[in-house]
Amino acid sequence: MTANVAEEKTPAVPVWNDPAQSLTVRVSALIEAMTPQEKIAQLYGVWVGASNEGGDVAPHQHDMEEAVDLDALLPAGLGQLTRPFGTAPVDPALGALSLMRTQARIAAENRFGIPALAHEECLAGFAAWGATAYPVPLSWGATFDPVLVRRMAAAIGRDMRSVGVHQGLAPVLDVVRDARWGRVEETIGEDPYLVGTVGTAYVQGLEEAGVVATLKHFVGYSASRAGRNLAPSSVGPRERADVLLPPFEMAVREGGARSVMHAYTDMDGIPAAADEELLTGLLRDAWGFDGTVVADYFGIAFLKTLHGIAGDWADAAGAALRAGVDVELPTVKTFGAPLVEAVADGRVPEALIDRALRRVLAQKAALGLLDPDWDPAPPALHGAGLDDPDALRGSIDLDGPGNRELARTVAEEAVVLLSNDGTLPLAGPRRIALLGPNADEPTAVLGCYSFPQHIGVHHPDSPVGIELPTLRDTLAAEFPDAEFRAVRGTGVDDGDLSGISEAVRAARDADVAVAVLGDRAGLFGRGTSGEGCDVESLTLPGAQQQLLDALLDTGTPVVTVLLAGRPYALGRATDESAAIVQAFFPGEEGTHAIAGILSGRLSPSGRLPVSVPRTPGAQPTTYLGPRLAHANDVSNIDPTPAFPFGHGLTYTTFDWTNLTVDSQEASTDGEFSLALTVRNTGRRPGTEIVQLYLHDPVASVVQPVQRLIGYTRLDLDPGQARRLHVTVPADLAAFTGRDGQRIIEPGTLELRFATSSTQPRLTARVTLTGPQRHVDHTRRLHAVLAPDA
Repeated sequence: MTANVAEEKTPAVPVWNDPAQSLTVRVSALIEAMTPQEKIAQLYGVWVGASNEGGDVAPHQHDMEEAVDLDALLPAGLGQLTRPFGTAPVDPALGALSLMRTQARIAAENRFGIPALAHEECLAGFAAWGATAYPVPLSWGATFDPVLVRRMAAAIGRDMRSVGVHQGLAPVLDVVRDARWGRVEETIGEDPYLVGTVGTAYVQGLEEAGVVATLKHFVGYSASRAGRNLAPSSVGPRERADVLLPPFEMAVREGGARSVMHAYTDMDGIPAAADEELLTGLLRDAWGFDGTVVADYFGIAFLKTLHGIAGDWADAAGAALRAGVDVELPTVKTFGAPLVEAVADGRVPEALIDRALRRVLAQKAALGLLDPDWDPAPPALHGAGLDDPDALRGSIDLDGPGNRELARTVAEEAVVLLSNDGTLPLAGPRRIALLGPNADEPTAVLGCYSFPQHIGVHHPDSPVGIELPTLRDTLAAEFPDAEFRAVRGTGVDDGDLSGISEAVRAARDADVAVAVLGDRAGLFGRGTSGEGCDVESLTLPGAQQQLLDALLDTGTPVVTVLLAGRPYALGRATDESAAIVQAFFPGEEGTHAIAGILSGRLSPSGRLPVSVPRTPGAQPTTYLGPRLAHANDVSNIDPTPAFPFGHGLTYTTFDWTNLTVDSQEASTDGEFSLALTVRNTGRRPGTEIVQLYLHDPVASVVQPVQRLIGYTRLDLDPGQARRLHVTVPADLAAFTGRDGQRIIEPGTLELRFATSSTQPRLTARVTLTGPQRHVDHTRRLHAVLAPDA
C-alpha cells in the first residue's frame, strides 16, 4: 500500500544561522540577503532614556540627542543598545528583564532575527546601580600588578555578561602628558609601558569573561594643548609612535581586544574619526586588528559641528566610514537617513557599508547572536520566574562579598605612601583630629565614571546602591579607643575660609591631625576631577591649601591624606607634613585600605603612576622628558617633581646587591641576561617593586633620559631574600628613527634597576653590537623579571 501524501521536510536553517558553517560564509550570506537600509541599521546604536536637556554624561549631548522612534527603526534591525543599565538607576534584575524583553522585540521585528549588541561603561567597575565601584585606573597603575588587575577585570566582565551586556567601553589607554587634564583619573599613568601592561591585563580579564573590550581613546586625546578636554593635540609623529601608540599596540597584539574607540581630538588637523592612515593603515593593515572601530559618543557628528571637515551629516558619515569607523555611538545621528540617502545617490559607496557590516556581523556571530538557539534571557535570569517583576527585584547582587574583597585588595595595593617622618604607622593615639572636606564624605573615594558620580547625582532621591564607608567610619573602627573630632574646615572647591579656625583648634587639641583633602569627581565642570573638569594649575582646589598650611602652623603632626583624581602640588606641606598618603579614588573599599595603612595593619606597597609636582605651574611635564625638559641653568622654571614616577615608601627596608651580567655585549637582535638579589632588611613584611629603566646616552634622535621597560613585585618577609633573574631583549631599545621606521642602533646602554625614575639602585652598562636593525609590531615587548623559587 502506497501513501499518497507529500513527505514532510524540515525547513532549512538559513546559512547565517548555521553554526556549522564558517563565520565568513555565514556573514557573507547575510550581507548578500540584506537591503542597504538593513545593512546600515546594523551600524548604529540607540540610547533609550538619554536626556536631551543638557550635557549630562556626554559632551554636547544636548545638541545631539534626539527622540528615537523605535517603531520606525526596528523593522530594519538595530546594531547596538547604548547603556541599558548605565542611563538611570535600575534594579539589576529588573534591568536584565527589561533588556531581555527589548532584545526579544528587536529580534522579532527584523526579518533576520538579529538582536542588538548591548554596551556599557566599565571604567572602574560595571557602571550600573548597585554594582561594585572599584578603584579608578590611576589606582590600577599604582599597584604595578597586572595579574591583580586582570582578576578585577574578569570579575567586572562576569557581572556584565550575567545581565546581558556584550561590550565594555574600557580600558582607557591614553598616556598622561599633562596632569591638568581632567581625565587623568581615567588613565593608568604617564608611562607607556606601565599603561600598556596594566591595560592589556584589564583587556585580557574582560575578554576572558566574554565581554568585548574597547580600547580608548585612539589616539592622542591625552596630549591636548594646555590639558583642555577635547582640544587639539600638538604631537609629532615620534611622540605619537613611541609614547601614545605602544599601549594600544600591546593591547591589540597581546590582549585580544575586539574593539577600538576613536579619539575626539584632531592631530595636526586630522580628526581621529576621519584618519584613514590611523584607523585602517596602522590599526588594521599594519597591526592586523580585525575587530570593530566604534565612535566615541557623537564623534562622527563632531566632524561637522566641531572639526568643520564635513558639510553635512552624510559627509561626516562618509568620512568616518572611509577612515575605518564601523559603528556610530551612542545613538543614530549621521548613520541613519542621511547615510541611506547618500548610498542611494552614490555619494557613499555601498562597499564601505559592506566593509563595516562584515566586521559588525562577525562580532555578533562570534558572540552567538546569530545562532538559532540564541536566548534573549541573560544567564542571571535563567531559571527565574519572569512573570512577576516585583518578585525579581533584589535577586541579582552585583556587589557581593567576592567583589568587595577584590576591590579592597586593589585599593590596598594602590595606596602610595609618599613621605613619612616616622609618625606612621600611628601608635594608638588618644585624640585624633579628622579634618578636611573628604574626611566624612562617602563619595570622596569614587571617580567620575562610577555610577553614583556619573548617573546617581542626577537622581538625588535614589539611594546610592552600595555601601560607602567614610574615612571617619573606618578610622573609628581601626582605633576604637581613640577620641575623634571631625571638622570639615572648608569645602573641596567652595573657597570657604570660615571653618578653618575651628579645624585649627581641633588640631591643637589632638595628638595627631589627619587632613583628608583632594577632589570631588564629576563631569563637565561639576567636579574638580573628571571628564571636562580640567584645571589651570595643580594647586589644591578651593581653599584646601590654606587649610593645610594653617594646620601645619599648629605644631601638631599632620598626616596629609589625598583622595584625588590627579596629583597636586602641596606647597610647604610637601616637606612639613609628618606623612603624606596618596590614594587615587580608591573605590568603595578604599577607606578600609587607607585606615589599614595609617594603623600599620597593612604595609604600603603602591607606587606613583604619575609624578607629583613640586610647583603647581610646571606643566606639562612627565618623567619621560629628554635632557632639555629637565631642570637646567638656562631656565628659571624647575620642573623637578616633589615625588617622581615610581616612588613609594614602605614600613620596612630593602637591600639590593650582587648585580651580575652574563655578557656585557649582545647583538642588535640578541638579549642580555642579568641577575640581582633583593633582601628585606627590616622587621616587617613588605613589598618591593623592582623597576627597570633603559637609558640611551647617544642616539640618532633625541631620547627620554630614561624610560621604564620592566617591573615586578616582590613580597618579602623580614630577612628574606630573592634572586631576580632578568632577560632584556635588544628589541626594547627600539625607537622611531629619522625615517619614521622603528630601529635598534648599536651602542652603549644603561640598564638601571631602581625604586623610582630618579632613584637607581644598581646599574649595568651594556653594549649592542652589529648593524642597525629595523623592527615592527612583531618585536619583543617585554623584559622578563623572574624571581627564583
